[in-house]
Amino acid sequence: MEFITNCPAQTEALGAALGRIVPAGTVLAFHGDLGAGKTAFTRGLARGLGISDPVTSPTYTIVNEYRSGRLPLFHFDMYRLTSADDLFDIGWEDYLEREGVCAVEWSEHVSQAMEGAVRVTMEKTGEQSRRITLEGGDFLAALSL
Repeated sequence: MEFITNCPAQTEALGAALGRIVPAGTVLAFHGDLGAGKTAFTRGLARGLGISDPVTSPTYTIVNEYRSGRLPLFHFDMYRLTSADDLFDIGWEDYLEREGVCAVEWSEHVSQAMEGAVRVTMEKTGEQSRRITLEGGDFLAALSL
């Protein structure tokens, strides 16, 4: 599925729509350059999950946890990791077992661990516009804005 957003608010709205339907245990593997809107999308995802906490990039912490919604959200930033082994060292499997939603920025750094993930590709098409492509996951058919 492909969507065009024209501002950060629309990117967040798409994330929120996904958050309302995403099932427990889903891994979202984000692909996109710096500034493509991955964190904005994740803010919306959190809102759609019913999370009211402020969502920030986990660049320096590797993972931020949000547990106040209908499902927990685990927001990862893999930019500083060099392999899937690094991911397993921080307890990746434990996060998967917690039946939440894992949103993984820079997932290409740990591609070996992303099997079965929903791929979220974000491309800049203008200063604020983005092309967002969602691939994988049967539940995506229910996505509507």
